[in-house]
Amino acid sequence: MRREMQMIVCLLLTAKSVSAQSFKLMRFDENYLHLKDSARTAYSSFKYLPLSRSGSGYPYLSSGGEIRAEYDYVRNEDWGENGQGTDPYFTARFNVHADLQVNERLRMFAQLRSAQEDGRNNGPRPIDEDRLNIQNLFLELAPFRTGKNLIRLRLGRQEVDYGSGRLISVQEGPNARLYFDGAKIMYTAAGFTFDAFALAAARVNPGIFDNVTSKKPGLWGGYGTLDMSQAGNLDLYYIGFRQEELRYEEGTGNELRHTYGLRYWRKGQGFNYNLEAAWQSGRFGNRNIRAWTGSVDIAYQFAGIGGRPLAGLRHDYISGDGSPDDGKLQTFNPIYPRAGYFGFNPQLGPVNLIDFHPYFTWNAYSRLLLTLDMVFNWRYSLNDGVYRPNGRFSTGSRGSDRRYIGTVLLAGAEWQISRYLAFNSGVQYFKTGAFINDIIADHRDGFFMSYQVQFKF
Repeated sequence: MRREMQMIVCLLLTAKSVSAQSFKLMRFDENYLHLKDSARTAYSSFKYLPLSRSGSGYPYLSSGGEIRAEYDYVRNEDWGENGQGTDPYFTARFNVHADLQVNERLRMFAQLRSAQEDGRNNGPRPIDEDRLNIQNLFLELAPFRTGKNLIRLRLGRQEVDYGSGRLISVQEGPNARLYFDGAKIMYTAAGFTFDAFALAAARVNPGIFDNVTSKKPGLWGGYGTLDMSQAGNLDLYYIGFRQEELRYEEGTGNELRHTYGLRYWRKGQGFNYNLEAAWQSGRFGNRNIRAWTGSVDIAYQFAGIGGRPLAGLRHDYISGDGSPDDGKLQTFNPIYPRAGYFGFNPQLGPVNLIDFHPYFTWNAYSRLLLTLDMVFNWRYSLNDGVYRPNGRFSTGSRGSDRRYIGTVLLAGAEWQISRYLAFNSGVQYFKTGAFINDIIADHRDGFFMSYQVQFKF
């Protein structure tokens, strides 16, 4: 143990000599070939270890990892319905990875993860604990490369993340990130990317190498992005989804769902846009699916003011079921959404929802980002209930004709202490509205607070 600690200290002391590439959300998106001409230090050798004396820089091995610890304090997570009271608990995750780049056309990436939880009243959820598992293990081939055109084929276990995470997200917020098994073809050209994929999800168990992957693909489709330069970016996508025994207010059944969507977005100084709409069809049991969502997110970044403050307003419409007797299911399925899209510990998922969401961010100084949010939430349909952050059924409408669910107040701070070390904290207060007050006799306002330390290398 002492030797390992000495090695970590040595790596940190010599890390400044490495050119500062930011760590990516998906660690396999990092590339350290540029270090082939750098002076050899302990850290640069850790990130770029040549395996031959070839002048091309190939083959080489790159390694890295992450340690994340988080303390969460939750009160009345289900607005007091199940009598949870206060619930403080710890989570921690540990990731290590190795990236073998054989040449420009062949690579292999492997990543192990361990997610741990301690102290939660009702025990760990699948998003909290997975003691040891393979997070990524894939072979990537590049059979075609010419100029700015590139085709790659990725086979095996892999993380995926598309758009703003409304429908397919790696789910960075929870302790155990999402992964899939399958194949993906990626085409890249000047100003255009397109992915086609066929993937199977896993059922997460808390033990060691005991997760079970579905025997047939449950997620497939295509996602394309067109870069229109100063005019912004345009995403077009189709997502197919299949799962058994899904539950909605209308009932439980097997689902085959098709999602067609588009997104127009722009980031930078001045006006920022994120406009998205999606339509869903398919079958749920013996019912036809007819669901949709629309989102408008417009913000302005004040480039001429210190800290570049950004003020924005997001407004979402997400369909819910209109009637249990019309032979149709109008409840929108967000598939695999980003868990923190509606709060640090959102008590509502993006289903049967209308929300009005003003927000503000400010870089108090170069490495400290402060955020303030307020979210007003209504049910879209009075005949449908509310759903959890992952989109699964939570609480039925119970005959209530009240629409307003509640108001969420959020404040957060993200401190990037160094390139390798970050500290994040957040506090969230959920003031119950008329609907929650109507269906839960002993209703309570919800409260959440978290502190997180993250070290990447």
